[in-house]
Amino acid sequence: MEKGITMNIAIITGASSGMGREFAVQLDQSLGKTDEIWLLARRREPLEELAASLRTKTRVIAIDLTVESSLKQFEEVLSIQNPKITVLVNCAGIGSHKLFARQSREEIEAMVQLNIVALTRMTMICLPYMRKGSKLLQFSSGAAFVPQQAFAVYAASKAYVYSLSRALERELRGKGITVTAVCPGPVNTPFLTHAYENAIRISLLKKLTMAETSCVVKKAIDDCKSGRSVSLCGLPIRLLYLSTQGVQNLLMKCF
Repeated sequence: MEKGITMNIAIITGASSGMGREFAVQLDQSLGKTDEIWLLARRREPLEELAASLRTKTRVIAIDLTVESSLKQFEEVLSIQNPKITVLVNCAGIGSHKLFARQSREEIEAMVQLNIVALTRMTMICLPYMRKGSKLLQFSSGAAFVPQQAFAVYAASKAYVYSLSRALERELRGKGITVTAVCPGPVNTPFLTHAYENAIRISLLKKLTMAETSCVVKKAIDDCKSGRSVSLCGLPIRLLYLSTQGVQNLLMKCF
């Protein structure tokens, strides 16, 4: 362990349910030299239940990532502990399936605050504690590749995450830090249920292409270990990616 570093840790935001919870379960089984997994979400009870089921030592941190004072408290904890962050999974997110004009100001601001601002702040806070070999997984979405009616703000927020992640991958490559944008299509999680709770129906296409949480997470972990900058689970999302991002990928190589 490097001089001054007290421990190696993995941090997972949005760990109380869905994709974040599944990341904790799978990383618990596959992490190498990691001393603790730090589980972050607003609700303490499901975090404690999850922590009790894991083999790796855990630290439950029940905070609201959209509150600046909470982020500053977390920043202070990192400063005191001075760990090496081996893995950071920015998984916390929210969405709603409504036409833009029918969304309230509060709904729109909540998506922007959590999906964009909180993710960016967590990345800024954690990056100084990441070293060669560290891995950063940023949860974007297949919605990042094309604008989506009735998913306008959510899709735009995930396009931001995708663009940020691709840029960081190039910036941090020389430091030996792997950055992977995880871009799933529809996934069978509580998030999807919440996003569509006010919708009349989920489209047939989304139902037919829906993936299981465990498959998406396993693919993301494997892709990150392999140094891939984008993780795509399933043929439909791969085809969407190739059809919309091919030119962009060529342009990125020119800069």
